[in-house]
Amino acid sequence: MNIAEEHIVALEALGYTEEEARFLYVVATHSGYFVPRQFAEFNGAGPEKGSQAFTEKLKKRGHATWREYQNVGGVYHLWSRIIYRLTDRENLSNRYRHSTDFICMRLLLLDFILANQSHDYLETEQDKVRFFSDQLGISKQLLPAKLYVLPRGREPALHYFADKFPLYLDSSTGSSSPVLTFSYVDAGKAKPARLADHLNAYAPLFRHLRAFRFLYIAPSPARFGMAAERFSLLVQRPLEEVLREELERYFELRRAWDGKQYGKLSMDDLEWLDQANQRFTSRDIERLYAAWDNSETGREVWRRLFSEVYPPRAIEFRTCLLTPSASKESKEAQDGTYELRAPSEGTS
Repeated sequence: MNIAEEHIVALEALGYTEEEARFLYVVATHSGYFVPRQFAEFNGAGPEKGSQAFTEKLKKRGHATWREYQNVGGVYHLWSRIIYRLTDRENLSNRYRHSTDFICMRLLLLDFILANQSHDYLETEQDKVRFFSDQLGISKQLLPAKLYVLPRGREPALHYFADKFPLYLDSSTGSSSPVLTFSYVDAGKAKPARLADHLNAYAPLFRHLRAFRFLYIAPSPARFGMAAERFSLLVQRPLEEVLREELERYFELRRAWDGKQYGKLSMDDLEWLDQANQRFTSRDIERLYAAWDNSETGREVWRRLFSEVYPPRAIEFRTCLLTPSASKESKEAQDGTYELRAPSEGTS
């Protein structure tokens, strides 16, 4: 995590220490909500030390409010516009009030961020769009987006990556290239079907990536099996099959067009073929088409050549367990599941 020095200096000018300023930046960027033990953990102090002076300072300056939530406990909400403006986060919705379920999810998300500060996070919507569209050359039309209806007759606003789940590059594996990692945070309050909606929203983007990891973050392992099955069904299997099926359709339509068998082509076929002609333009495609169209060599040659041109994608599903404990512990379990334990919540 790289925090611009200008943001720290701006927050320090409000009377906060450097450590407090860094914590405020993390909360403003990723959560909007926190509990005292999270600051104590960030500060390296015990749950009873270090947080009270900080939270009193926040309340006195009017930068945060405290509220008791059922089954959650006391939670601080960083809502002050000036904090978000000084960190270039003024357009984030984190400073607005939210439901209890949303707050639970954001607290869990913050636990993950605090336990994994070494990752290179794509923190804002602009960061994510810039990475995928400008750096990877992926069209914005393929990015997960949500249209928000605004009041007072204002034009609807289209936002990308509206879920704001952690999205980062992980260099901890020691590989020469960091692992692009998507995540889904399930605090146990949302319906399981929401994961399917999330994966479907990201499906167009996933199709254009050759390698990535998907991390399912939850406070209980109860849904880990379900999540793995959903990911396999909605992401891994389709990605393994969809390109081959698309190429076979493209070759069928192209052969009909080249053979002037126009009666076999519907208007939908012609429109799809036109788009496919713009998409499939490489020499490898021509080699594949020649192999597919060769009745003497058979389809086995075409399938073998396809595997050479398009080797299997490097797609990985992992789970991350975040549960309360007396002390923080981080380890990688033998089954490939990350287990991250956070201290119990303190009191205000």
